[in-house]
Amino acid sequence: MKIIILGAGQVGANLAESLVAENNDITVVDVDAARLALLQDRFDLRTVRGHAAHPSILKIAGADDADMLVAVTQSDETNLVASRLAATLFNVPTRIARIRSADFLEIEGPFLAEHFGVDHIISPEQEVTETLRRLIEHPEALQVLDFANGKVRLVAVRAYHGGPLVGHELQDIRRHMPDIDCRVAAIYRRDHGIVPRGITVIEPGDEVFFIARREDIPAVMRELRRMERPVKRVMIAGGGNIGRRLAARLERDYDVKIIDHNKATTTVLAEKLNRTLVLTGDATDEELLEQENIESMDVFCALTNDDEDNIMSALLAKRMGAHRVIALINRSAYVNLVQGGEIDIAISPAQATVGPLLSKIRRGDMAAVHSLRRGAAEVLEIVIHGDLKTSKVVGRRIGDVALPEGAAIAAIIRGEDVLIAHHDTLMQADDHLIVFALNKRIIPKVEKLFQVGFGFF
Repeated sequence: MKIIILGAGQVGANLAESLVAENNDITVVDVDAARLALLQDRFDLRTVRGHAAHPSILKIAGADDADMLVAVTQSDETNLVASRLAATLFNVPTRIARIRSADFLEIEGPFLAEHFGVDHIISPEQEVTETLRRLIEHPEALQVLDFANGKVRLVAVRAYHGGPLVGHELQDIRRHMPDIDCRVAAIYRRDHGIVPRGITVIEPGDEVFFIARREDIPAVMRELRRMERPVKRVMIAGGGNIGRRLAARLERDYDVKIIDHNKATTTVLAEKLNRTLVLTGDATDEELLEQENIESMDVFCALTNDDEDNIMSALLAKRMGAHRVIALINRSAYVNLVQGGEIDIAISPAQATVGPLLSKIRRGDMAAVHSLRRGAAEVLEIVIHGDLKTSKVVGRRIGDVALPEGAAIAAIIRGEDVLIAHHDTLMQADDHLIVFALNKRIIPKVEKLFQVGFGFF
């Protein structure tokens, strides 16, 4: 596909990296020549220097024959104007805009589509806030993803020595939990992906991805690892968009404290938040953390705009006794460096954003795409169509389908029903399949398998 990305910041740069890796024709537009030069040196793409909302710049970028425009500048207004121009002047088929302001996000109905030509909205801040909320809800998890409006969840946990199922075969799950249906979709052992079989033995340290109905998640997690104490107290470092949104989501159910060094920011936070304790100060100030009883915090979230500050404050909080620490990291190299060490979880806003975008460029009917393990793997929600003649999967049992090596069907969503996948499960037209891909290299094979044949009309 020919895709124009407006904005070469962290989100735009990471999107460009992901899309170039999938052999798309990418053009990046930004006013910052240094950022564009850095991208051009690293990746096989084209750059254009100029204002993203100027028609002449869009024309130079190739908007006349582009398949998609992705506007991810720091300005909502620029993104909306660019989407409008792409729709009316250049007839770009698909327009996606990054929206940060809650004022725009809270507009109901098709207003942005009708008046600004926005087909799809992406909000890294909103995606990260929801990711953090799910991780706080399940403090033992490394990653939590929702499907079917939250009816079913895919959860990644680290298996610890002493867990009831650790050292046992996966087929023992049904004996341990006869009333609960779940499926282990993948296992990563020393960073090597394994497609699980019934005789696969879970080892201590394995990163286990399993899928189950939302209400069954706690029971399955107890089989794999020690259960953490329930989260009651949360401290947030950084009062920006993400920190403020997270505090607002959590304050009704948790004891929340939020720290920011900017007095004007904390004044606004104190006005907008109802039950959160707002503090003015530096999250790397050891004395402040001690005064605020950091050792009693169940979760510490470092969510400032500075990667180094987030890493340092998270490390300090962990050293001073915070039970679990999460850091927001923009640079992908930093994420790989700190994840799994003293910092329990590192979250990349760009990785949270790339999934919704990938669902728009994949071949086939993709309801959702989520990037896993910092982009190395994916889980896809695929809608299947056709019949016995035109589809390779409709009307067939899962065990009879030749899935690419490294792919696994984990669950089926059929209307309001959630079916955990087994080898004898029959697939029907319009089913939503949750498909796990251990490696992105197999995605084209997965897409081809689930595409409908030419005879289907």
